[in-house]
Amino acid sequence: MDKKEFKEKYELFKRKAYVIIYGTNTRLGKLFDLVLLALIFISVVMVMLETVKGIDHRLHGLLVFMEWVITIFFTMEYILRIISNKKPYHYIFSMYGIIDLIAILPMYLSFITPSTKAISVVRALRLLRLFRILDLVSFMNQGEELKMALRASRKKIIVFIYFVSVISILLGSLMYVVENEHSGFTSIPRSIYWCIVTLTTVGYGDISPATTLGQMIASLVMILGYGIIAVPTGIVTAEYTSVSRANILKEEQRRQQKELLADKHTEKVICHQCNNSSHLEGANYCSSCGAPLKKQIDKCPEKNDYF
Repeated sequence: MDKKEFKEKYELFKRKAYVIIYGTNTRLGKLFDLVLLALIFISVVMVMLETVKGIDHRLHGLLVFMEWVITIFFTMEYILRIISNKKPYHYIFSMYGIIDLIAILPMYLSFITPSTKAISVVRALRLLRLFRILDLVSFMNQGEELKMALRASRKKIIVFIYFVSVISILLGSLMYVVENEHSGFTSIPRSIYWCIVTLTTVGYGDISPATTLGQMIASLVMILGYGIIAVPTGIVTAEYTSVSRANILKEEQRRQQKELLADKHTEKVICHQCNNSSHLEGANYCSSCGAPLKKQIDKCPEKNDYF
């Protein structure tokens, strides 16, 4: 095999690999995404099972073997993504490229250093790859709408977080003055921690006011917390609704434009005797004068106006 033939086969291999890995509309591309999806879930389940001592003790060898098989598959996929991509550096230094690399490193690092909990948990980052799979299929529009809604509401959310931070500092400082160390309010930072826990309705119960005034303030914080929780949800929901409506309107306009374009290129049946165009569908004779109909195509001169 000469160099030219080898280069042609290599280019053909790259094109086929690109269609399978990046082409979600092809049969092989969809199958590849399903296999990838299954392996990601299996890998994450195995990471969880390894932390259960009884299961890990009995199935340690099988779990390690399966993890190596999955890691080799992801390694080959990572290499193929680099080879088949016209701009490999864009993929390598992208967020998804870095996640793919980090997700396959733990098993290879186990040769250098003993496996630790931190390294094992890193494999769970493969779950983030689901966003790439979903981003390439029908969930793309929904994900884009949510991203636009969060981006549009970020200023309001920043102002809201600033307001909550100020309230937490003020009420936390007040509780430090009202309560004493025996109640757990040993410092202002610890009192602010109590205020945030109470304000978010989490309520660990590790710190609680003992005085009547402190309990009154705590009741106020609890009631305030219910109102505060609804604010960011309302902000994002309003922006999401606005973005969704805008996208629906654009889609409707696009559909109407396509229908208008299709109408201007549809086949019209016009009688050459009386120029009547009101006929039943599939009619061979004019409904007005009875003359035989000849099909004419209305060629729209404004075709290019829509592109």
